[in-house]
Amino acid sequence: MKSNLGNWMLAAAVCISASAWAADGGKPGKAKPAPSKKFIDPANMDLSVKPGDDFFEYANGGWIKKNTIPAKETSWGSFIMLRDNNKQQIVGIVNEVSKTSATQPKGSIKQRVGDLYASAMDTVTIERLGYNPIKADLQRIDAINNVDAVVNEIVYERSNAIGSPLFSFGVRQDSKNVSKYIVSFGQGGTSLPDRDYYLNNDARTQRIQAAYKQYITDLFTLTGSSPEEAAKNASTIFGIESKLAQAQMSRVAMRDPNKTYNKFTVADFSKTTPHLNWVQLLPKLKVNGQDTVLVGQPDFYKSADALLVATPIEDWKTYLKWGILRNSAGSLSSPFVQAQFKYSSVLSGQKVQTPRNERSAMFVDGAVGELLGQLYVEQYFKPAAKTYMEGLVANLRTALGERIQRLDWMTPETKARATKKLNAFTVKIGYTEKWETYAGLNIDRNDYFGNIRRVSAWGYNDMINRLGKPVDKTEWGMTPPTVNAYYNPVNNEIVFPAGILQFPFYDFAADDAVNYGGIGAVIGHEMTHGFDDQGRQYDADGTLRDWWKKEDADKFKSRADMVVNQYNGFTAVDTMHVNGRLTLGENLADLGGINIAYEAFKKTKEGKSNTKIDGFTPDQRFFLSFAQIWRGLQRPEATAQQIKTDPHSPGRFRTNGPVVNVDAWYKAFNVQAGDKMYKKPEDRIKIW
Repeated sequence: MKSNLGNWMLAAAVCISASAWAADGGKPGKAKPAPSKKFIDPANMDLSVKPGDDFFEYANGGWIKKNTIPAKETSWGSFIMLRDNNKQQIVGIVNEVSKTSATQPKGSIKQRVGDLYASAMDTVTIERLGYNPIKADLQRIDAINNVDAVVNEIVYERSNAIGSPLFSFGVRQDSKNVSKYIVSFGQGGTSLPDRDYYLNNDARTQRIQAAYKQYITDLFTLTGSSPEEAAKNASTIFGIESKLAQAQMSRVAMRDPNKTYNKFTVADFSKTTPHLNWVQLLPKLKVNGQDTVLVGQPDFYKSADALLVATPIEDWKTYLKWGILRNSAGSLSSPFVQAQFKYSSVLSGQKVQTPRNERSAMFVDGAVGELLGQLYVEQYFKPAAKTYMEGLVANLRTALGERIQRLDWMTPETKARATKKLNAFTVKIGYTEKWETYAGLNIDRNDYFGNIRRVSAWGYNDMINRLGKPVDKTEWGMTPPTVNAYYNPVNNEIVFPAGILQFPFYDFAADDAVNYGGIGAVIGHEMTHGFDDQGRQYDADGTLRDWWKKEDADKFKSRADMVVNQYNGFTAVDTMHVNGRLTLGENLADLGGINIAYEAFKKTKEGKSNTKIDGFTPDQRFFLSFAQIWRGLQRPEATAQQIKTDPHSPGRFRTNGPVVNVDAWYKAFNVQAGDKMYKKPEDRIKIW
């Protein structure tokens, strides 16, 4: 995809679309249709559970009892079901387009989308080639004979978009000078999902380490190494990556954007890494005319530089070959794909491989998402959803503005600055207004692996070519079919792709309680990201700059620590607890989102009434709608990985965690002292 927004944006994705009712709940000029289905279905609930004992189970228990996780999935629920539906729509589009793409004009949308999919589905050619597509890479690495050659290979792979060994590298907006792009370096060089997988020694981690080493062994064996040599390679690679992991910052530490903002002149950065002369290396990375760079983790680069000379050249060759194998395995013949899945299933618990047509369709979405997105929007996106969304966003912006003014812990000076930031939010809904054309990207129907390399090279060159140009604020970080939303702090924008603007988040025929509890809470969630522990450090124009009075910042941190402690108390799987510090931003956004959405809902005609629908009051339906968007099942392996790597809490806690802090929830369900989830009024956490 075109965008390279970076980790600071991805951390604010909701894993969570929305609409435009006016404040009184009605859509101007058009009557709201009568509901044709039960948007809150008691059959999906467990009415034997008291809502004050386990609201997630009360709202979703019936659905949980009658559903299982499909073998091809690691979880199943509202998000995944909607994503699966969108995926099937994409499969249908690319399959149909591929039937005639060979006769379409060269470079046209349908030619490139259809031929890219056709190449990914050409298993006859893929099986015949085996690992031939990467033999030249492996042979090139065989010729390495000194440290300089190791470094040159690393840079070659990066500049040709073949691999990403040793460190991470990109071009992004300078968060302290947001009108400019800047070169950015970060830690990297490891293959397991997190540094803890190398550093911890518990039984679950040991199983994953063993599976990873077996995966390395399997891939080297498939390329001709003896089992003994392949096992030795696995040990070598794990040793190098473990040293890199030891030098990495933790995910929690990296949540502080100031700690990862370290600007160097190119010459000064080179002085910290004697064997990585960036003055010479940047031109090889196709970067010219840049005198400064950002380095997320300077100490990591010192350690990586020392490791370059402390590690034997033959070990580096093994490590570099592994990078080629790992990056390519899923695109080679079936033995490589099967070895990859055998390993990944230990991490995720997935039982069977995702069907090839689905994997191929998702590859097209990731590769040329704004070509495919045009076909998706034309067929599936309803403009009425965007209109409704615009009105709903306006309602929630008003509600958050009023809540800011009522805060009893914030001074008027900081309130004024918070309001200025809120009013400066840019809102993007549905899809981009400036489609990427992927100019110069050639797609060959008969060359799957070549297409992969060309797509990657196009993306790298597009990224590098941003340097020296004005920042393009029209670009999106997600493709139109994506079931998600995000806040981007350096542009101070909230973004809602077309894919999420569907039930259970939004339905034009649904009552306001359902839509405000669903997509309304999502909108409020993304708005709150502008004021969470990370987002609050960026001002109205997106600059990383402190705009808080110290006394207000201290009060915010004190209240945020209460949220950390609350979520630290949740046990997710076995003895693993939610990491309240890692998930703080998302938990704050969930808490803010439900409060903002509820306040906006109460301004509507339906929100002011007590008329029941299907036996539930409007307030009850609001909270039940919120709970059902987090409805789901998850394999324990996937939950364990989420706890280590994901800034989002599991769905059960994204339901129960926020509601216990909302006074209206207690009233709606008559939650009393003695109920398991009950919190005294003075203990309920109030922030935004």
